[in-house]
Amino acid sequence: MAHRSSTAPVCRLKLVTLLFALSPILGAGLKLQDNGYDGLLVAISPQVPENLDLITNIKEMITEASFYLFNATKRRVFFRNIQILVPATWTAHNYSKIKQESYEKANVIVTEQNGEHGDDPYTLQHRGCGDEGKHIHFTPNFLLNDELAAGYGSRGRVFVHEWAHLRWGVFDEYNNDKPRYINGQNEIQVTRCSSDITGVFVCEKGLCPHENCIISKLFREGCTFIYNSTQNATGSIMFMQSLSSVVEFCNSSTHNREAPNLQNRMCSLRSTWDIIADSDDISHSPPVHGAELPPPPTCSLLQAGDKVICLVIDVSRKMAEADRLLRLQQAAELYLMQVVEIHTFVGIVTFDSKGEIRAQLQQINSDNDRRLLVSYLPTTVSTEEETNTCAGVKRGFEVVEKKNGRADGSIMILVTSGTDEHINNCLPTVTSSGSTIHSIALGSSTVRKLEELSRLTGGLKFFIPDKSHCNRMTEAFSRISSGMGDMFQQSLQLESVCESVLPQHQLTNSVTVDRTVGNDTVFLVMWQTSGPPEIVLSDPSGRKYNTSDFVINLAFRTASLRVPGTAKHGHWTYTLNNTHHSPQALKVTVTSRASSLAISPATVEAFVERDSTHFPQPVIIYANVRMGLYPILNATVVATVEPEAGDPIMLHLLDNGAGADVIKNDGIYSRYFFSFAVSGRYSLTVHVLHRPSKTTLAHSVPGSHAVYVPGYIANDNIQMNAPKQIGQRGMKEQWGFSRVSSGGSFSVLGVPVGSHLDMFPPCKITDLEAVKFEEDVILSWTAPGKDYDQGQATSYEIRMSKSLQRIQDDFNNAILVNTSELNPQQAGTREMFTFSPKIVTEELEHEPDGEMQENHIVYVAMRAMDQNSLKSAVSNIALVSLSAFPKSAPTFHREDLILKGVLVALGLIAIVCLVVAVAHCTLNKKKRESKKDNVTKLL
Repeated sequence: MAHRSSTAPVCRLKLVTLLFALSPILGAGLKLQDNGYDGLLVAISPQVPENLDLITNIKEMITEASFYLFNATKRRVFFRNIQILVPATWTAHNYSKIKQESYEKANVIVTEQNGEHGDDPYTLQHRGCGDEGKHIHFTPNFLLNDELAAGYGSRGRVFVHEWAHLRWGVFDEYNNDKPRYINGQNEIQVTRCSSDITGVFVCEKGLCPHENCIISKLFREGCTFIYNSTQNATGSIMFMQSLSSVVEFCNSSTHNREAPNLQNRMCSLRSTWDIIADSDDISHSPPVHGAELPPPPTCSLLQAGDKVICLVIDVSRKMAEADRLLRLQQAAELYLMQVVEIHTFVGIVTFDSKGEIRAQLQQINSDNDRRLLVSYLPTTVSTEEETNTCAGVKRGFEVVEKKNGRADGSIMILVTSGTDEHINNCLPTVTSSGSTIHSIALGSSTVRKLEELSRLTGGLKFFIPDKSHCNRMTEAFSRISSGMGDMFQQSLQLESVCESVLPQHQLTNSVTVDRTVGNDTVFLVMWQTSGPPEIVLSDPSGRKYNTSDFVINLAFRTASLRVPGTAKHGHWTYTLNNTHHSPQALKVTVTSRASSLAISPATVEAFVERDSTHFPQPVIIYANVRMGLYPILNATVVATVEPEAGDPIMLHLLDNGAGADVIKNDGIYSRYFFSFAVSGRYSLTVHVLHRPSKTTLAHSVPGSHAVYVPGYIANDNIQMNAPKQIGQRGMKEQWGFSRVSSGGSFSVLGVPVGSHLDMFPPCKITDLEAVKFEEDVILSWTAPGKDYDQGQATSYEIRMSKSLQRIQDDFNNAILVNTSELNPQQAGTREMFTFSPKIVTEELEHEPDGEMQENHIVYVAMRAMDQNSLKSAVSNIALVSLSAFPKSAPTFHREDLILKGVLVALGLIAIVCLVVAVAHCTLNKKKRESKKDNVTKLL
């Protein structure tokens, strides 16, 4: 067959005739089989205006990316099928209806962003080297504006750059914060990979010699480094995919391990291709034989139809235990009255040993429609103890299929406390249904197979402990949304409080309605016995709402107040007085929606790294805290974990770039959780509080960005690209804010009964840095804990070598640094340790290694130990140059401009040396006192 070029035709959308050649639609979830990826899901945000050119350009981008990726992976993987989820707000063009696909499950999202990084494509990476990220992000302007290709490169190349971030967990090989470094040959180099990529320095007036820009390690303001448009180097895609010569990832022979970039720090100086080649995708995909390129990917265009939801509720006798039915009624009322979006179709089914339809689909267009649905909720339990979950699910399908004849795209919320062991009987039906099932397990006796229904359909799963009298049920229902990505329509939980209050005592608290929310605000008060407590609610202006202003539902023991219009921004205070003669749990939930389409609301998404673990393997808890796309910094984020038996555990999550947290200040707060009380299910809830005095927003979207190249050198001429567009910066929040989110549940197996030996070592240090200061080497890192990232380690072990391979493969035999005076601090503390390399210079010189020669680089790594001699994994590897001064001339400047630059540089160097000599004599006596301050500033 003929060789297919990289410009092979893509499947195109005929705008006039609207003729589509659509492939069969796969269920949600990306799969790799026979070297091809199936089910890649690209979702366009509902906020993006309709533009069919977006669809065309997305398909062209991924088609180009498929060929580029195939060659970059040495003929191993390509994209066979892609799915594009079109917003429901766009005009219908015979698009296929979704099954279990949703905006929240997308691998790639297309939405607007306003911030310093403008149209930068980026990938949100919350896990470590070699681990998958959350999603890739493109702006509509990036996909529509062809002029941006001059700075970023073609869209297909950019997509492969971001795909490597997302799928294989590799990181960028440039560093805007550290664009230059001193290499092992004592030369000042530009941070890049490979180091064979060439360019020249450019001053304010044009091309200039290196010496005009660098004076004794100082980089002159107004100088920048511009790359040649024509290169011989073929790597690397993770550095500058825009260069036409770049067609591969840096490998072990071309990788620049000296460059101070995130790839080297996160992956211990390993090349991107080494990491990619170790992935399951590549290691299990042998190269495709022959010379042909794969066929272009086929395209499936999807669009959500009407939102259809069915509540499937267990009413067996077990639901009478531990106030399960009452808590369900209160949570379901909140869900129907507030959480479910307008125009949604909702039905209700109950089941014990058989299923019963209580309400056929009703569309929500008003509060009266919501109240009607609440009236269909069960009020009593059955006398039967047997539960037949499949019977309830079958009735649920009957309800949702009344709309379109199929269950495709529908949502089922399944709530049960039963011990039904026959759930397997309906797994095939559920899997092929096209419906998403969210499961809520009540009590520890609920059958373990229940979560399988959610796993197979891409649904959420929740666990509500019986001993919990708090709002876990309402938090679970509040987390369930339509999944279509319209944050302006979603109900957000601002408050979730539960306290046991003595007779004639009060529960008093305040909640902030921040400027991003305020529409459709509801205060819901819940109690256990008798009538409602006395309620006093005050808005920020001092206006009071009393019990008589609330809508009372005595059957469900709830009192609700919907604030008319937009709730006043600021602090709302409420007081609940328990007038009952015995103690009871009083609960408050506050929900609201976005106040304006102009301001994205602050949101929190809580989740865990994996659904289940086996003791002693920890679970990583995450909370993604953002305002639109922008990370919210300096928030207080607290996770509450409740086991089936035992007390809740509180855990502060951190965004400090250490321990479980991969990237500092990316808005993803995380922490290791290992306080396992028993085997079984664990429930997760996250509370976020932000004070107004703290900085709220990062000024840029975090993540791994494709680099925008300011210009190139072509034929000795400077060709600068248009300046990158800078968006608006985030605003500071006047009142602060609070949010609550359920993180669902996870399971832990194999927890020993009773006390057990310490099996939790300190966590790996991932941010070790090394710099040379005068005659010393200064190391800095974030302290790990005694147990992972909690507590205080006992000691550190620091080793160094002039051989990277030795310290990577044989850490125990590398040269040991004396740390007898180094005592670990509390986890999360920034540590600093200074030592003189002269102490180990003789050992370094005798270290067997033929690779050093004139290389002045030394590699340093470390690990921590606890009091039981449990050791952490070896840290990331830091490198430091022990040379005295950098050489004055690198190898990549223009020869015809050397002489002038050298003369100017030598004159300036002579002046600087004279000043330095005088200053050295004057300040020598103060050197010791000022050294610590200088080190701190340097770091």
